[in-house]
Amino acid sequence: MATAQQIPPKPGLKTRAQHFWQRVSEGLEVHQLWSQLKKDAQSSYRLYSAGMAEREAGQKPIQRAVYVVKTLFWAIIEKLSPARRVLLLIGLILAFLPTGGFEYRNDTGHVVAFDLDFHFWGAALIFLVLLLELADRVVMKRDLEIAKDIQSWLLPGAPLQLPGYALAYATRPANTVAGDYYDVILRPGATREDDRVLFVVADVAGKSIPAAMLMATFQASLRTLAASPAPLGQLVAQLNQYACSNSQGGARFTTAFLAELNPATGDINYVNAGHNVPILRRSSGVMERPDVGGLPIGVMASTPYEVGTTRLANGDWLVIFTDGVVEALNANGDEYGEPELIRLIDRGAGLTPADVLKNLLAELDWFVGSTPQHDDMTCLLVKRT
Repeated sequence: MATAQQIPPKPGLKTRAQHFWQRVSEGLEVHQLWSQLKKDAQSSYRLYSAGMAEREAGQKPIQRAVYVVKTLFWAIIEKLSPARRVLLLIGLILAFLPTGGFEYRNDTGHVVAFDLDFHFWGAALIFLVLLLELADRVVMKRDLEIAKDIQSWLLPGAPLQLPGYALAYATRPANTVAGDYYDVILRPGATREDDRVLFVVADVAGKSIPAAMLMATFQASLRTLAASPAPLGQLVAQLNQYACSNSQGGARFTTAFLAELNPATGDINYVNAGHNVPILRRSSGVMERPDVGGLPIGVMASTPYEVGTTRLANGDWLVIFTDGVVEALNANGDEYGEPELIRLIDRGAGLTPADVLKNLLAELDWFVGSTPQHDDMTCLLVKRT
């Protein structure tokens, strides 16, 4: 005999409210939401107040307040399309008008009164502008997420398994897409003894989409050139010549550190093209800084690049990073700094690169706190075991 199927009870008001809040907040705690809101507010203020500080100097407090309000108003208005500017201005005017109305006598002699709620229509127009801007943001966010996925495909996945060596790398974009680039490229030789591994960390001038597009161009050029048997110095020179043809007269340059490793011997040829000088920590604790190279890539087509040489012995570390790591700022405007990075590497000399990288990212999180990230962060670590 079939039994009647029981219908589950309808969730109560409290349960539905909890589900609604979970969907809106994506499970974030109140303090996490507040921290996110502070970051968004600080980022938006920096965007709208660009160039304001220079003109504030010497003004009285009232004049400065008026100037700040006026400047922020025009900074917001000018970022809208002309049609939306008009809608927003009409909405603001209506929102501040008193509620009014008018009367007229119809054919039968009765007086008909109409009340106009200007506040309602003002709010409706402002809300309409908000919806239009939100639609643009949704479309842009979707495109940026696609661009982020494409960019992630250009970067190496799991670290290369290189006998006798341990690798770790990570990048944190300041925006959805980044101008930082790192890569590990295997350059096969005629024999196994001739195989080389190319480590690259680069930082394209600028941020977000323009820098990400140039990063993709840099990656494609480097990958193409690295497939040839050209020595490192020639490879960098060719990469620079191509970059100069697309750098808008040197305005769009790229700093880069390229190190070619002979895994069998630990010998390294490297070129530092205007990049932050990496850290080479010897097993003895001595720190060296490989700084041989030349100008950033894309500045001058005919610039020469000098190739430096060094060697990784057992227990030695090579730490390559971008300026976003050492120039990370906290709420007081203090930089994380190279000395702190060197101390962290020194403390973790007995650990694996993956553990040291994890510690570095955690320490950066603690140091910056709720301060918005202002630059891309990238770090690549190599240890000979």
